[in-house]
Amino acid sequence: MPRPPLHWSGCRYLPNWFASLLLAGFLLPGLTQAQQPDDADAAPEEAVDEVVLPHVSPHDSRDYRVLLLENGLTALLVSDPEADQAAASMNVGVGSAQDPDDLAGLAHFLEHMLFLGTEPYPEADAYQEYLQRHGGSHNAFTAPQDTNYFFDIEPEALPGALDRFSQFFLSPLFNAEKLESERNIVHSEYMSRIRDDGRRENDVLNQVLNRDNPTTGFSVGSRETLADRPEDEPSLRQRVIEFYQSHYDANVMHLALVAPQPLDELEAMVAERFSGIADRDLERPVIEEPLVREGSLPRLVELQSVRDSRQVSFMFPVPDPIQHYRHKPADFIAHLLGHEGEGSLFAVLREAGLADGLSAGVGRGDERHALFTVSVSLTPAGAERLDEIQATLFAAIEQIREQGLEEWRYAEQAQLAEQEFRFQQHGSTLQSAMRLAMNLARFPMEDVQYAAYRMDGFNRELIDEYLDALRPESLLRVYSGPEVEGERTSPWFDTPWRDVEPAAATAQPLAGLSLPGPNPFIAEDVTLLDEQDERPEQLLEAPGFELWHMADSSFNTPKVEWRFSLQNPQASSNPRHAVLADLLAGWLDDSLNEEFYAARLAGHDAEAYAHARGITLAFSGWRDRQERVMRRTLEQLLEGDIDEANFERVRYRLQREWRNAPQAALFRQGHRTLAEALLRPHWPTRSLLEASRELTVDDLRDFRREFLGELRLQALAIGNLDAKLARREGQLVAEMLAPTLPREAIPDLTPLRIDDELPTLHPLTTREESLVLRYLQGEDRSLDAQARLSVLGQVIDTPFYQRLRTEEQLGYVVSAGYSPLLDAPGLNLLVQSPDATSAEIQAHIDAFLDEFGQRLAEMDDADLAPYRQAVHDSLLQRDTSLSGLTNRLWRALSFGDTEFDRRERLAQRVLAVTADDLRETWPRLLESPSAIVAYDPGDEPSDVAALSRHLEPLPEGED
Repeated sequence: MPRPPLHWSGCRYLPNWFASLLLAGFLLPGLTQAQQPDDADAAPEEAVDEVVLPHVSPHDSRDYRVLLLENGLTALLVSDPEADQAAASMNVGVGSAQDPDDLAGLAHFLEHMLFLGTEPYPEADAYQEYLQRHGGSHNAFTAPQDTNYFFDIEPEALPGALDRFSQFFLSPLFNAEKLESERNIVHSEYMSRIRDDGRRENDVLNQVLNRDNPTTGFSVGSRETLADRPEDEPSLRQRVIEFYQSHYDANVMHLALVAPQPLDELEAMVAERFSGIADRDLERPVIEEPLVREGSLPRLVELQSVRDSRQVSFMFPVPDPIQHYRHKPADFIAHLLGHEGEGSLFAVLREAGLADGLSAGVGRGDERHALFTVSVSLTPAGAERLDEIQATLFAAIEQIREQGLEEWRYAEQAQLAEQEFRFQQHGSTLQSAMRLAMNLARFPMEDVQYAAYRMDGFNRELIDEYLDALRPESLLRVYSGPEVEGERTSPWFDTPWRDVEPAAATAQPLAGLSLPGPNPFIAEDVTLLDEQDERPEQLLEAPGFELWHMADSSFNTPKVEWRFSLQNPQASSNPRHAVLADLLAGWLDDSLNEEFYAARLAGHDAEAYAHARGITLAFSGWRDRQERVMRRTLEQLLEGDIDEANFERVRYRLQREWRNAPQAALFRQGHRTLAEALLRPHWPTRSLLEASRELTVDDLRDFRREFLGELRLQALAIGNLDAKLARREGQLVAEMLAPTLPREAIPDLTPLRIDDELPTLHPLTTREESLVLRYLQGEDRSLDAQARLSVLGQVIDTPFYQRLRTEEQLGYVVSAGYSPLLDAPGLNLLVQSPDATSAEIQAHIDAFLDEFGQRLAEMDDADLAPYRQAVHDSLLQRDTSLSGLTNRLWRALSFGDTEFDRRERLAQRVLAVTADDLRETWPRLLESPSAIVAYDPGDEPSDVAALSRHLEPLPEGED
């Protein structure tokens, strides 16, 4: 599988998906470009003529324009008339690698400071509050060689957002009054991640690599590294300003703007607001120092993990393959080493009981130097046989040298890449803007949509060059496990580690390695059907079975999403059954992994996951050959052999996940504890872990028989297929599963009403910070209650964040907003702090809530209107991918919304909410019992199931 992305520093909450954007968005030669409008020459005086446009997919109907402003700023404008959000991303070609030696974390600290006021907008929350009021979001991150700022917003508010955003790069105040508070926030961010194993491993790796390479420094920053300067030196504020003036320059900035407005309008917005950015004639810094010192390898390192998890990474210094993105030699090798089919490195290790996961690819790079990495997730047995695993890896590499350098393999990868690009789905406007801005900094303009897919031809010399680097004498091996006792400790994340003397090379590779054959799952019929339905319609209804279908061609892709919910009344009736459902779903995926890996490469995904009602089978992929995947999955579920090895492998993975739950981010544990208390059924991880220990393979075999013997089947098909095909494939699944249970036989997942007897709940955690999560629950589950609390959540977000995070500096993780549990409305107020106790946090929250009532008292309907509109528009946001559309409709169906119009009705109800409604709701909300999840280091975890057992269901209310 592909190598996971690197870590970098972030501001506020980072979306999980953004890291994958760095090299995403590639294209293929010969494909058509978007056409320039006839009046494209009508440009403001500040802009020069347009340059080469990006290559784009033939189904990309958006309009593109490139601006090169006179100050050196490059901007890519994308007009998407169908977009219901506008988005911008500014990538600045400077990052933590440029931190001065005496101020680690300065680039990240500067990123934080830019949010705290500019000359035209001096208030610290001016930018955030404007975005929140107009349905927007924002964030930023600092990477080793980039700092990226981004936002999205309702399109009509885009000019005002760009007014505020552009001033970050024109007139930041570097507010002296906020310097200390933001330093505390950066320190809180650092402390919130100090037990993250990825950061801990990176901290050790930085000590092992070449310390002269500037990407090996401490990037986050802390109170120590950002401490006040001696009186005879420039102050911290002066150093921030100097860094800004030395590195922030229009020539190293790349702006991407994606919005529904016409190109001329977008061009005028950008030229007017960004032409004044300083032109200091800077260039993107180039890192000359290699990542690995010459003569320092081979080297074996071990480090202690916090989680109960064992992993070994085999790293080799190579040229950064971004230099060869047109031919992708490293990707070619990673494809063969990371394959999971029969005879693959992973399959051989897994069959021997040594591994349960493997990834291959470039895991770290600085655009000139990189580390090609093969990482193996180990079983306890695998941790004892590292030398044998290493020998098998080198045998696999040698096999590629001798047998794998065949041009047809490259051509097959190129065909799949072309197919994915041809039917590319862009995602949200924010995703597009971030991807484009980062790619603008790395690739020629014509390739910013193309680079990741581009494969210009088989280049054996390049592949040989990378293969030649994968030798024992160039190996850096890093093992992490909880049992390691280190002789040294890493400086910033306190990770024990040690060097290990290599053993004599006597280990023999495991037998059974072979290279993959041609992929039989590649779709051949990729014809687009011109069919579009407004909403799903029921195609079939029979005892125990219902099938819904919606033909969709709006994403211009011949793909189909299928969801099958296999529902059984006992699926989650107790922890034992819940574990068995997890085991059955996990076994199904695991047992088909080798067989279906080629299908996944070809664009066909099959996944089984357990839930409160049973197990869902999700299929995603090309219409052509999807039936083959579906049929084989059902055959395996019904008749496949559940052997001891599969059972133990899946149980080990689940138990490891549950054992590691206390290591998760504290705020996530708070949310999980709340769900355990207020949803039925929802079993604590501790109960699931205990139940799993008593189970045997025979228990799972018995459960499969009982589970499949009493089924209700609910199915949904969305995508580029007609009703005839949907009916045929749906009927096939129904005939194989033979469901018989009526709808009323399946219990609902139920939200519970909070009462005065519910005590403060403490999560089970090993974290060393404090937490308060206060949950204010609506009076019922009606649309009216949901509408009022969702608008309240929109209003409360920014002032809570500004007060408790920016002004009172309680911690890095601070949030407030609407947070329903299923269809039960509620407001979530959360603070995670490295310094303040939970009692102190509670007092700050109480004070805020008292004052927030006064804010509501002063608000009229005109003040409320933009917040109300933002919630309305958010509810009705368009789906940006076929899978997103399917998941939304699938959730609606699970709630019994067979008209598929509940969100539209809720959106209309939101527009009817008045300021008086909020003033009426607010005191009732405060007077009603609330749920509190709190934690201070040393607190004993609560028995959540016992403490919440008495709670009654929250009433549905009247709509």
